[in-house]
Amino acid sequence: MRTLFATQVYQEPLGDAELLDALEESCLQLAEDDVAGKRWCREHGYRGYTSYASLDDLPIRDPNFADLKRLLDRHVARFAEACAFDLGGRKLKLDSLWVNVLDGKGGHSGHIHPHSVVSGTLYVALPPGSRGLRFEDPRLAMLMAAPPRREDAPELLRSFVEVLPEPGEVLLWESWLRHEVPPGAGKDKRVSISFNYRW
Repeated sequence: MRTLFATQVYQEPLGDAELLDALEESCLQLAEDDVAGKRWCREHGYRGYTSYASLDDLPIRDPNFADLKRLLDRHVARFAEACAFDLGGRKLKLDSLWVNVLDGKGGHSGHIHPHSVVSGTLYVALPPGSRGLRFEDPRLAMLMAAPPRREDAPELLRSFVEVLPEPGEVLLWESWLRHEVPPGAGKDKRVSISFNYRW
């Protein structure tokens, strides 16, 4: 047996606990102050707050996000190397970065990130009852008449894999990989920072 066409997912600690605390304060402050973002969330039924549709300058607006960008650049460079990307001497660049503050039962339906190469999330606060990130096998739409996998199937053969990181961990994946945040069962806020890198 040989395994072909691997799907890489990177999971590592951010590497700065003090910055993580400062980022949590910044995220919660944005959730209070960003009037346009709160309006967008209400209009779109988002259970909590996201800056996705309202703020596109967080690394310029807040030095905590600028520090985060510098750390993320290093993680993304390591992931690009692990993926054997031929970048032609160029580096992947941060294209967008946004805050997510979901209520305990909030989720985000399955999606991809078009026009990006690498996407990721830094997990800032994951209270009890929070769900992780659920990845979908990219071949799922082509399996047609294939039977479902057994409950005890190894991770690399499952149709869905949910990764529940620890606070302070960074997850990275190629942007074409479909993923979702299943609704949680917690009472406290689930705080994360998501981002895209382009070539």
